[in-house]
Amino acid sequence: MAQLAALSGKQADEYLNARPKYPTIWYKVLAGRTSNHKVAWDVGTGNGQAAIGVAEYYQKVVATDINESQLQRAMKHPKVTYYHTPSSMSDDDLVTLLGGENSIDIIIAAQALHYFDLKRFYPIVKRVLRKQGGIIVVWVYNDLIITPKVDSIMKRLVDSTLPYRNPTMNLAFDGYKTIEFPFKNIRMGTQGRPKALDIPHMLSLDGFLGFLKSWQPLVKAKEQGEDLLTSYMIDEFKEAWGDDEQVKDVHYKAFMLAGKL
Repeated sequence: MAQLAALSGKQADEYLNARPKYPTIWYKVLAGRTSNHKVAWDVGTGNGQAAIGVAEYYQKVVATDINESQLQRAMKHPKVTYYHTPSSMSDDDLVTLLGGENSIDIIIAAQALHYFDLKRFYPIVKRVLRKQGGIIVVWVYNDLIITPKVDSIMKRLVDSTLPYRNPTMNLAFDGYKTIEFPFKNIRMGTQGRPKALDIPHMLSLDGFLGFLKSWQPLVKAKEQGEDLLTSYMIDEFKEAWGDDEQVKDVHYKAFMLAGKL
């Protein structure tokens, strides 16, 4: 969700509309892996999608983000409390805000872990996560499957972003295969071997193009003076899509890591 920080209101809305909704079954399965169901922490919550999802299974959800503007767009829920946690906040203050040591049943980072300072984040996780029966779970999606014609154009576009990607982006593009995850395996994806998942979604042509225009690799390339999404490529996408009004069934490719202390 860090993409939203640099977007205008309209771009942010397009980005959010194109983002997939995480399957509700994920939260049910994950809740079944924790011994208690008192407190969940959604870190890097963005618009609060994961916080709202996990709230169905926990008494209280603490949802945090370093970007205050993202929290202004967060969805409301009686069990979810949102907190702005700037990078200047001390680790001790954050631990206190979360409820103290050994207090969190489940920690979730949805589409966010690759932005974190892991050398700082993981020691905090080890302080607040319940030593018995607590889990941490993270996931990322990095590919979009629509139709063979659209997908072939998309592959060209993705390949063209390579010179403009930073190491953070590459962790996501790699499906978290190379990201550090020093937690015990609970058979839902572990370090070096993330669990592959599909996220179904419905997407219109306008929503798809809006998503691309606000997609971070393209935004970063444009900041360097290179507009990779050319008018010619947009026309290619329109032709491959077919009926401009058609809403298509699409699939995002996701990868999950989960573990315990």
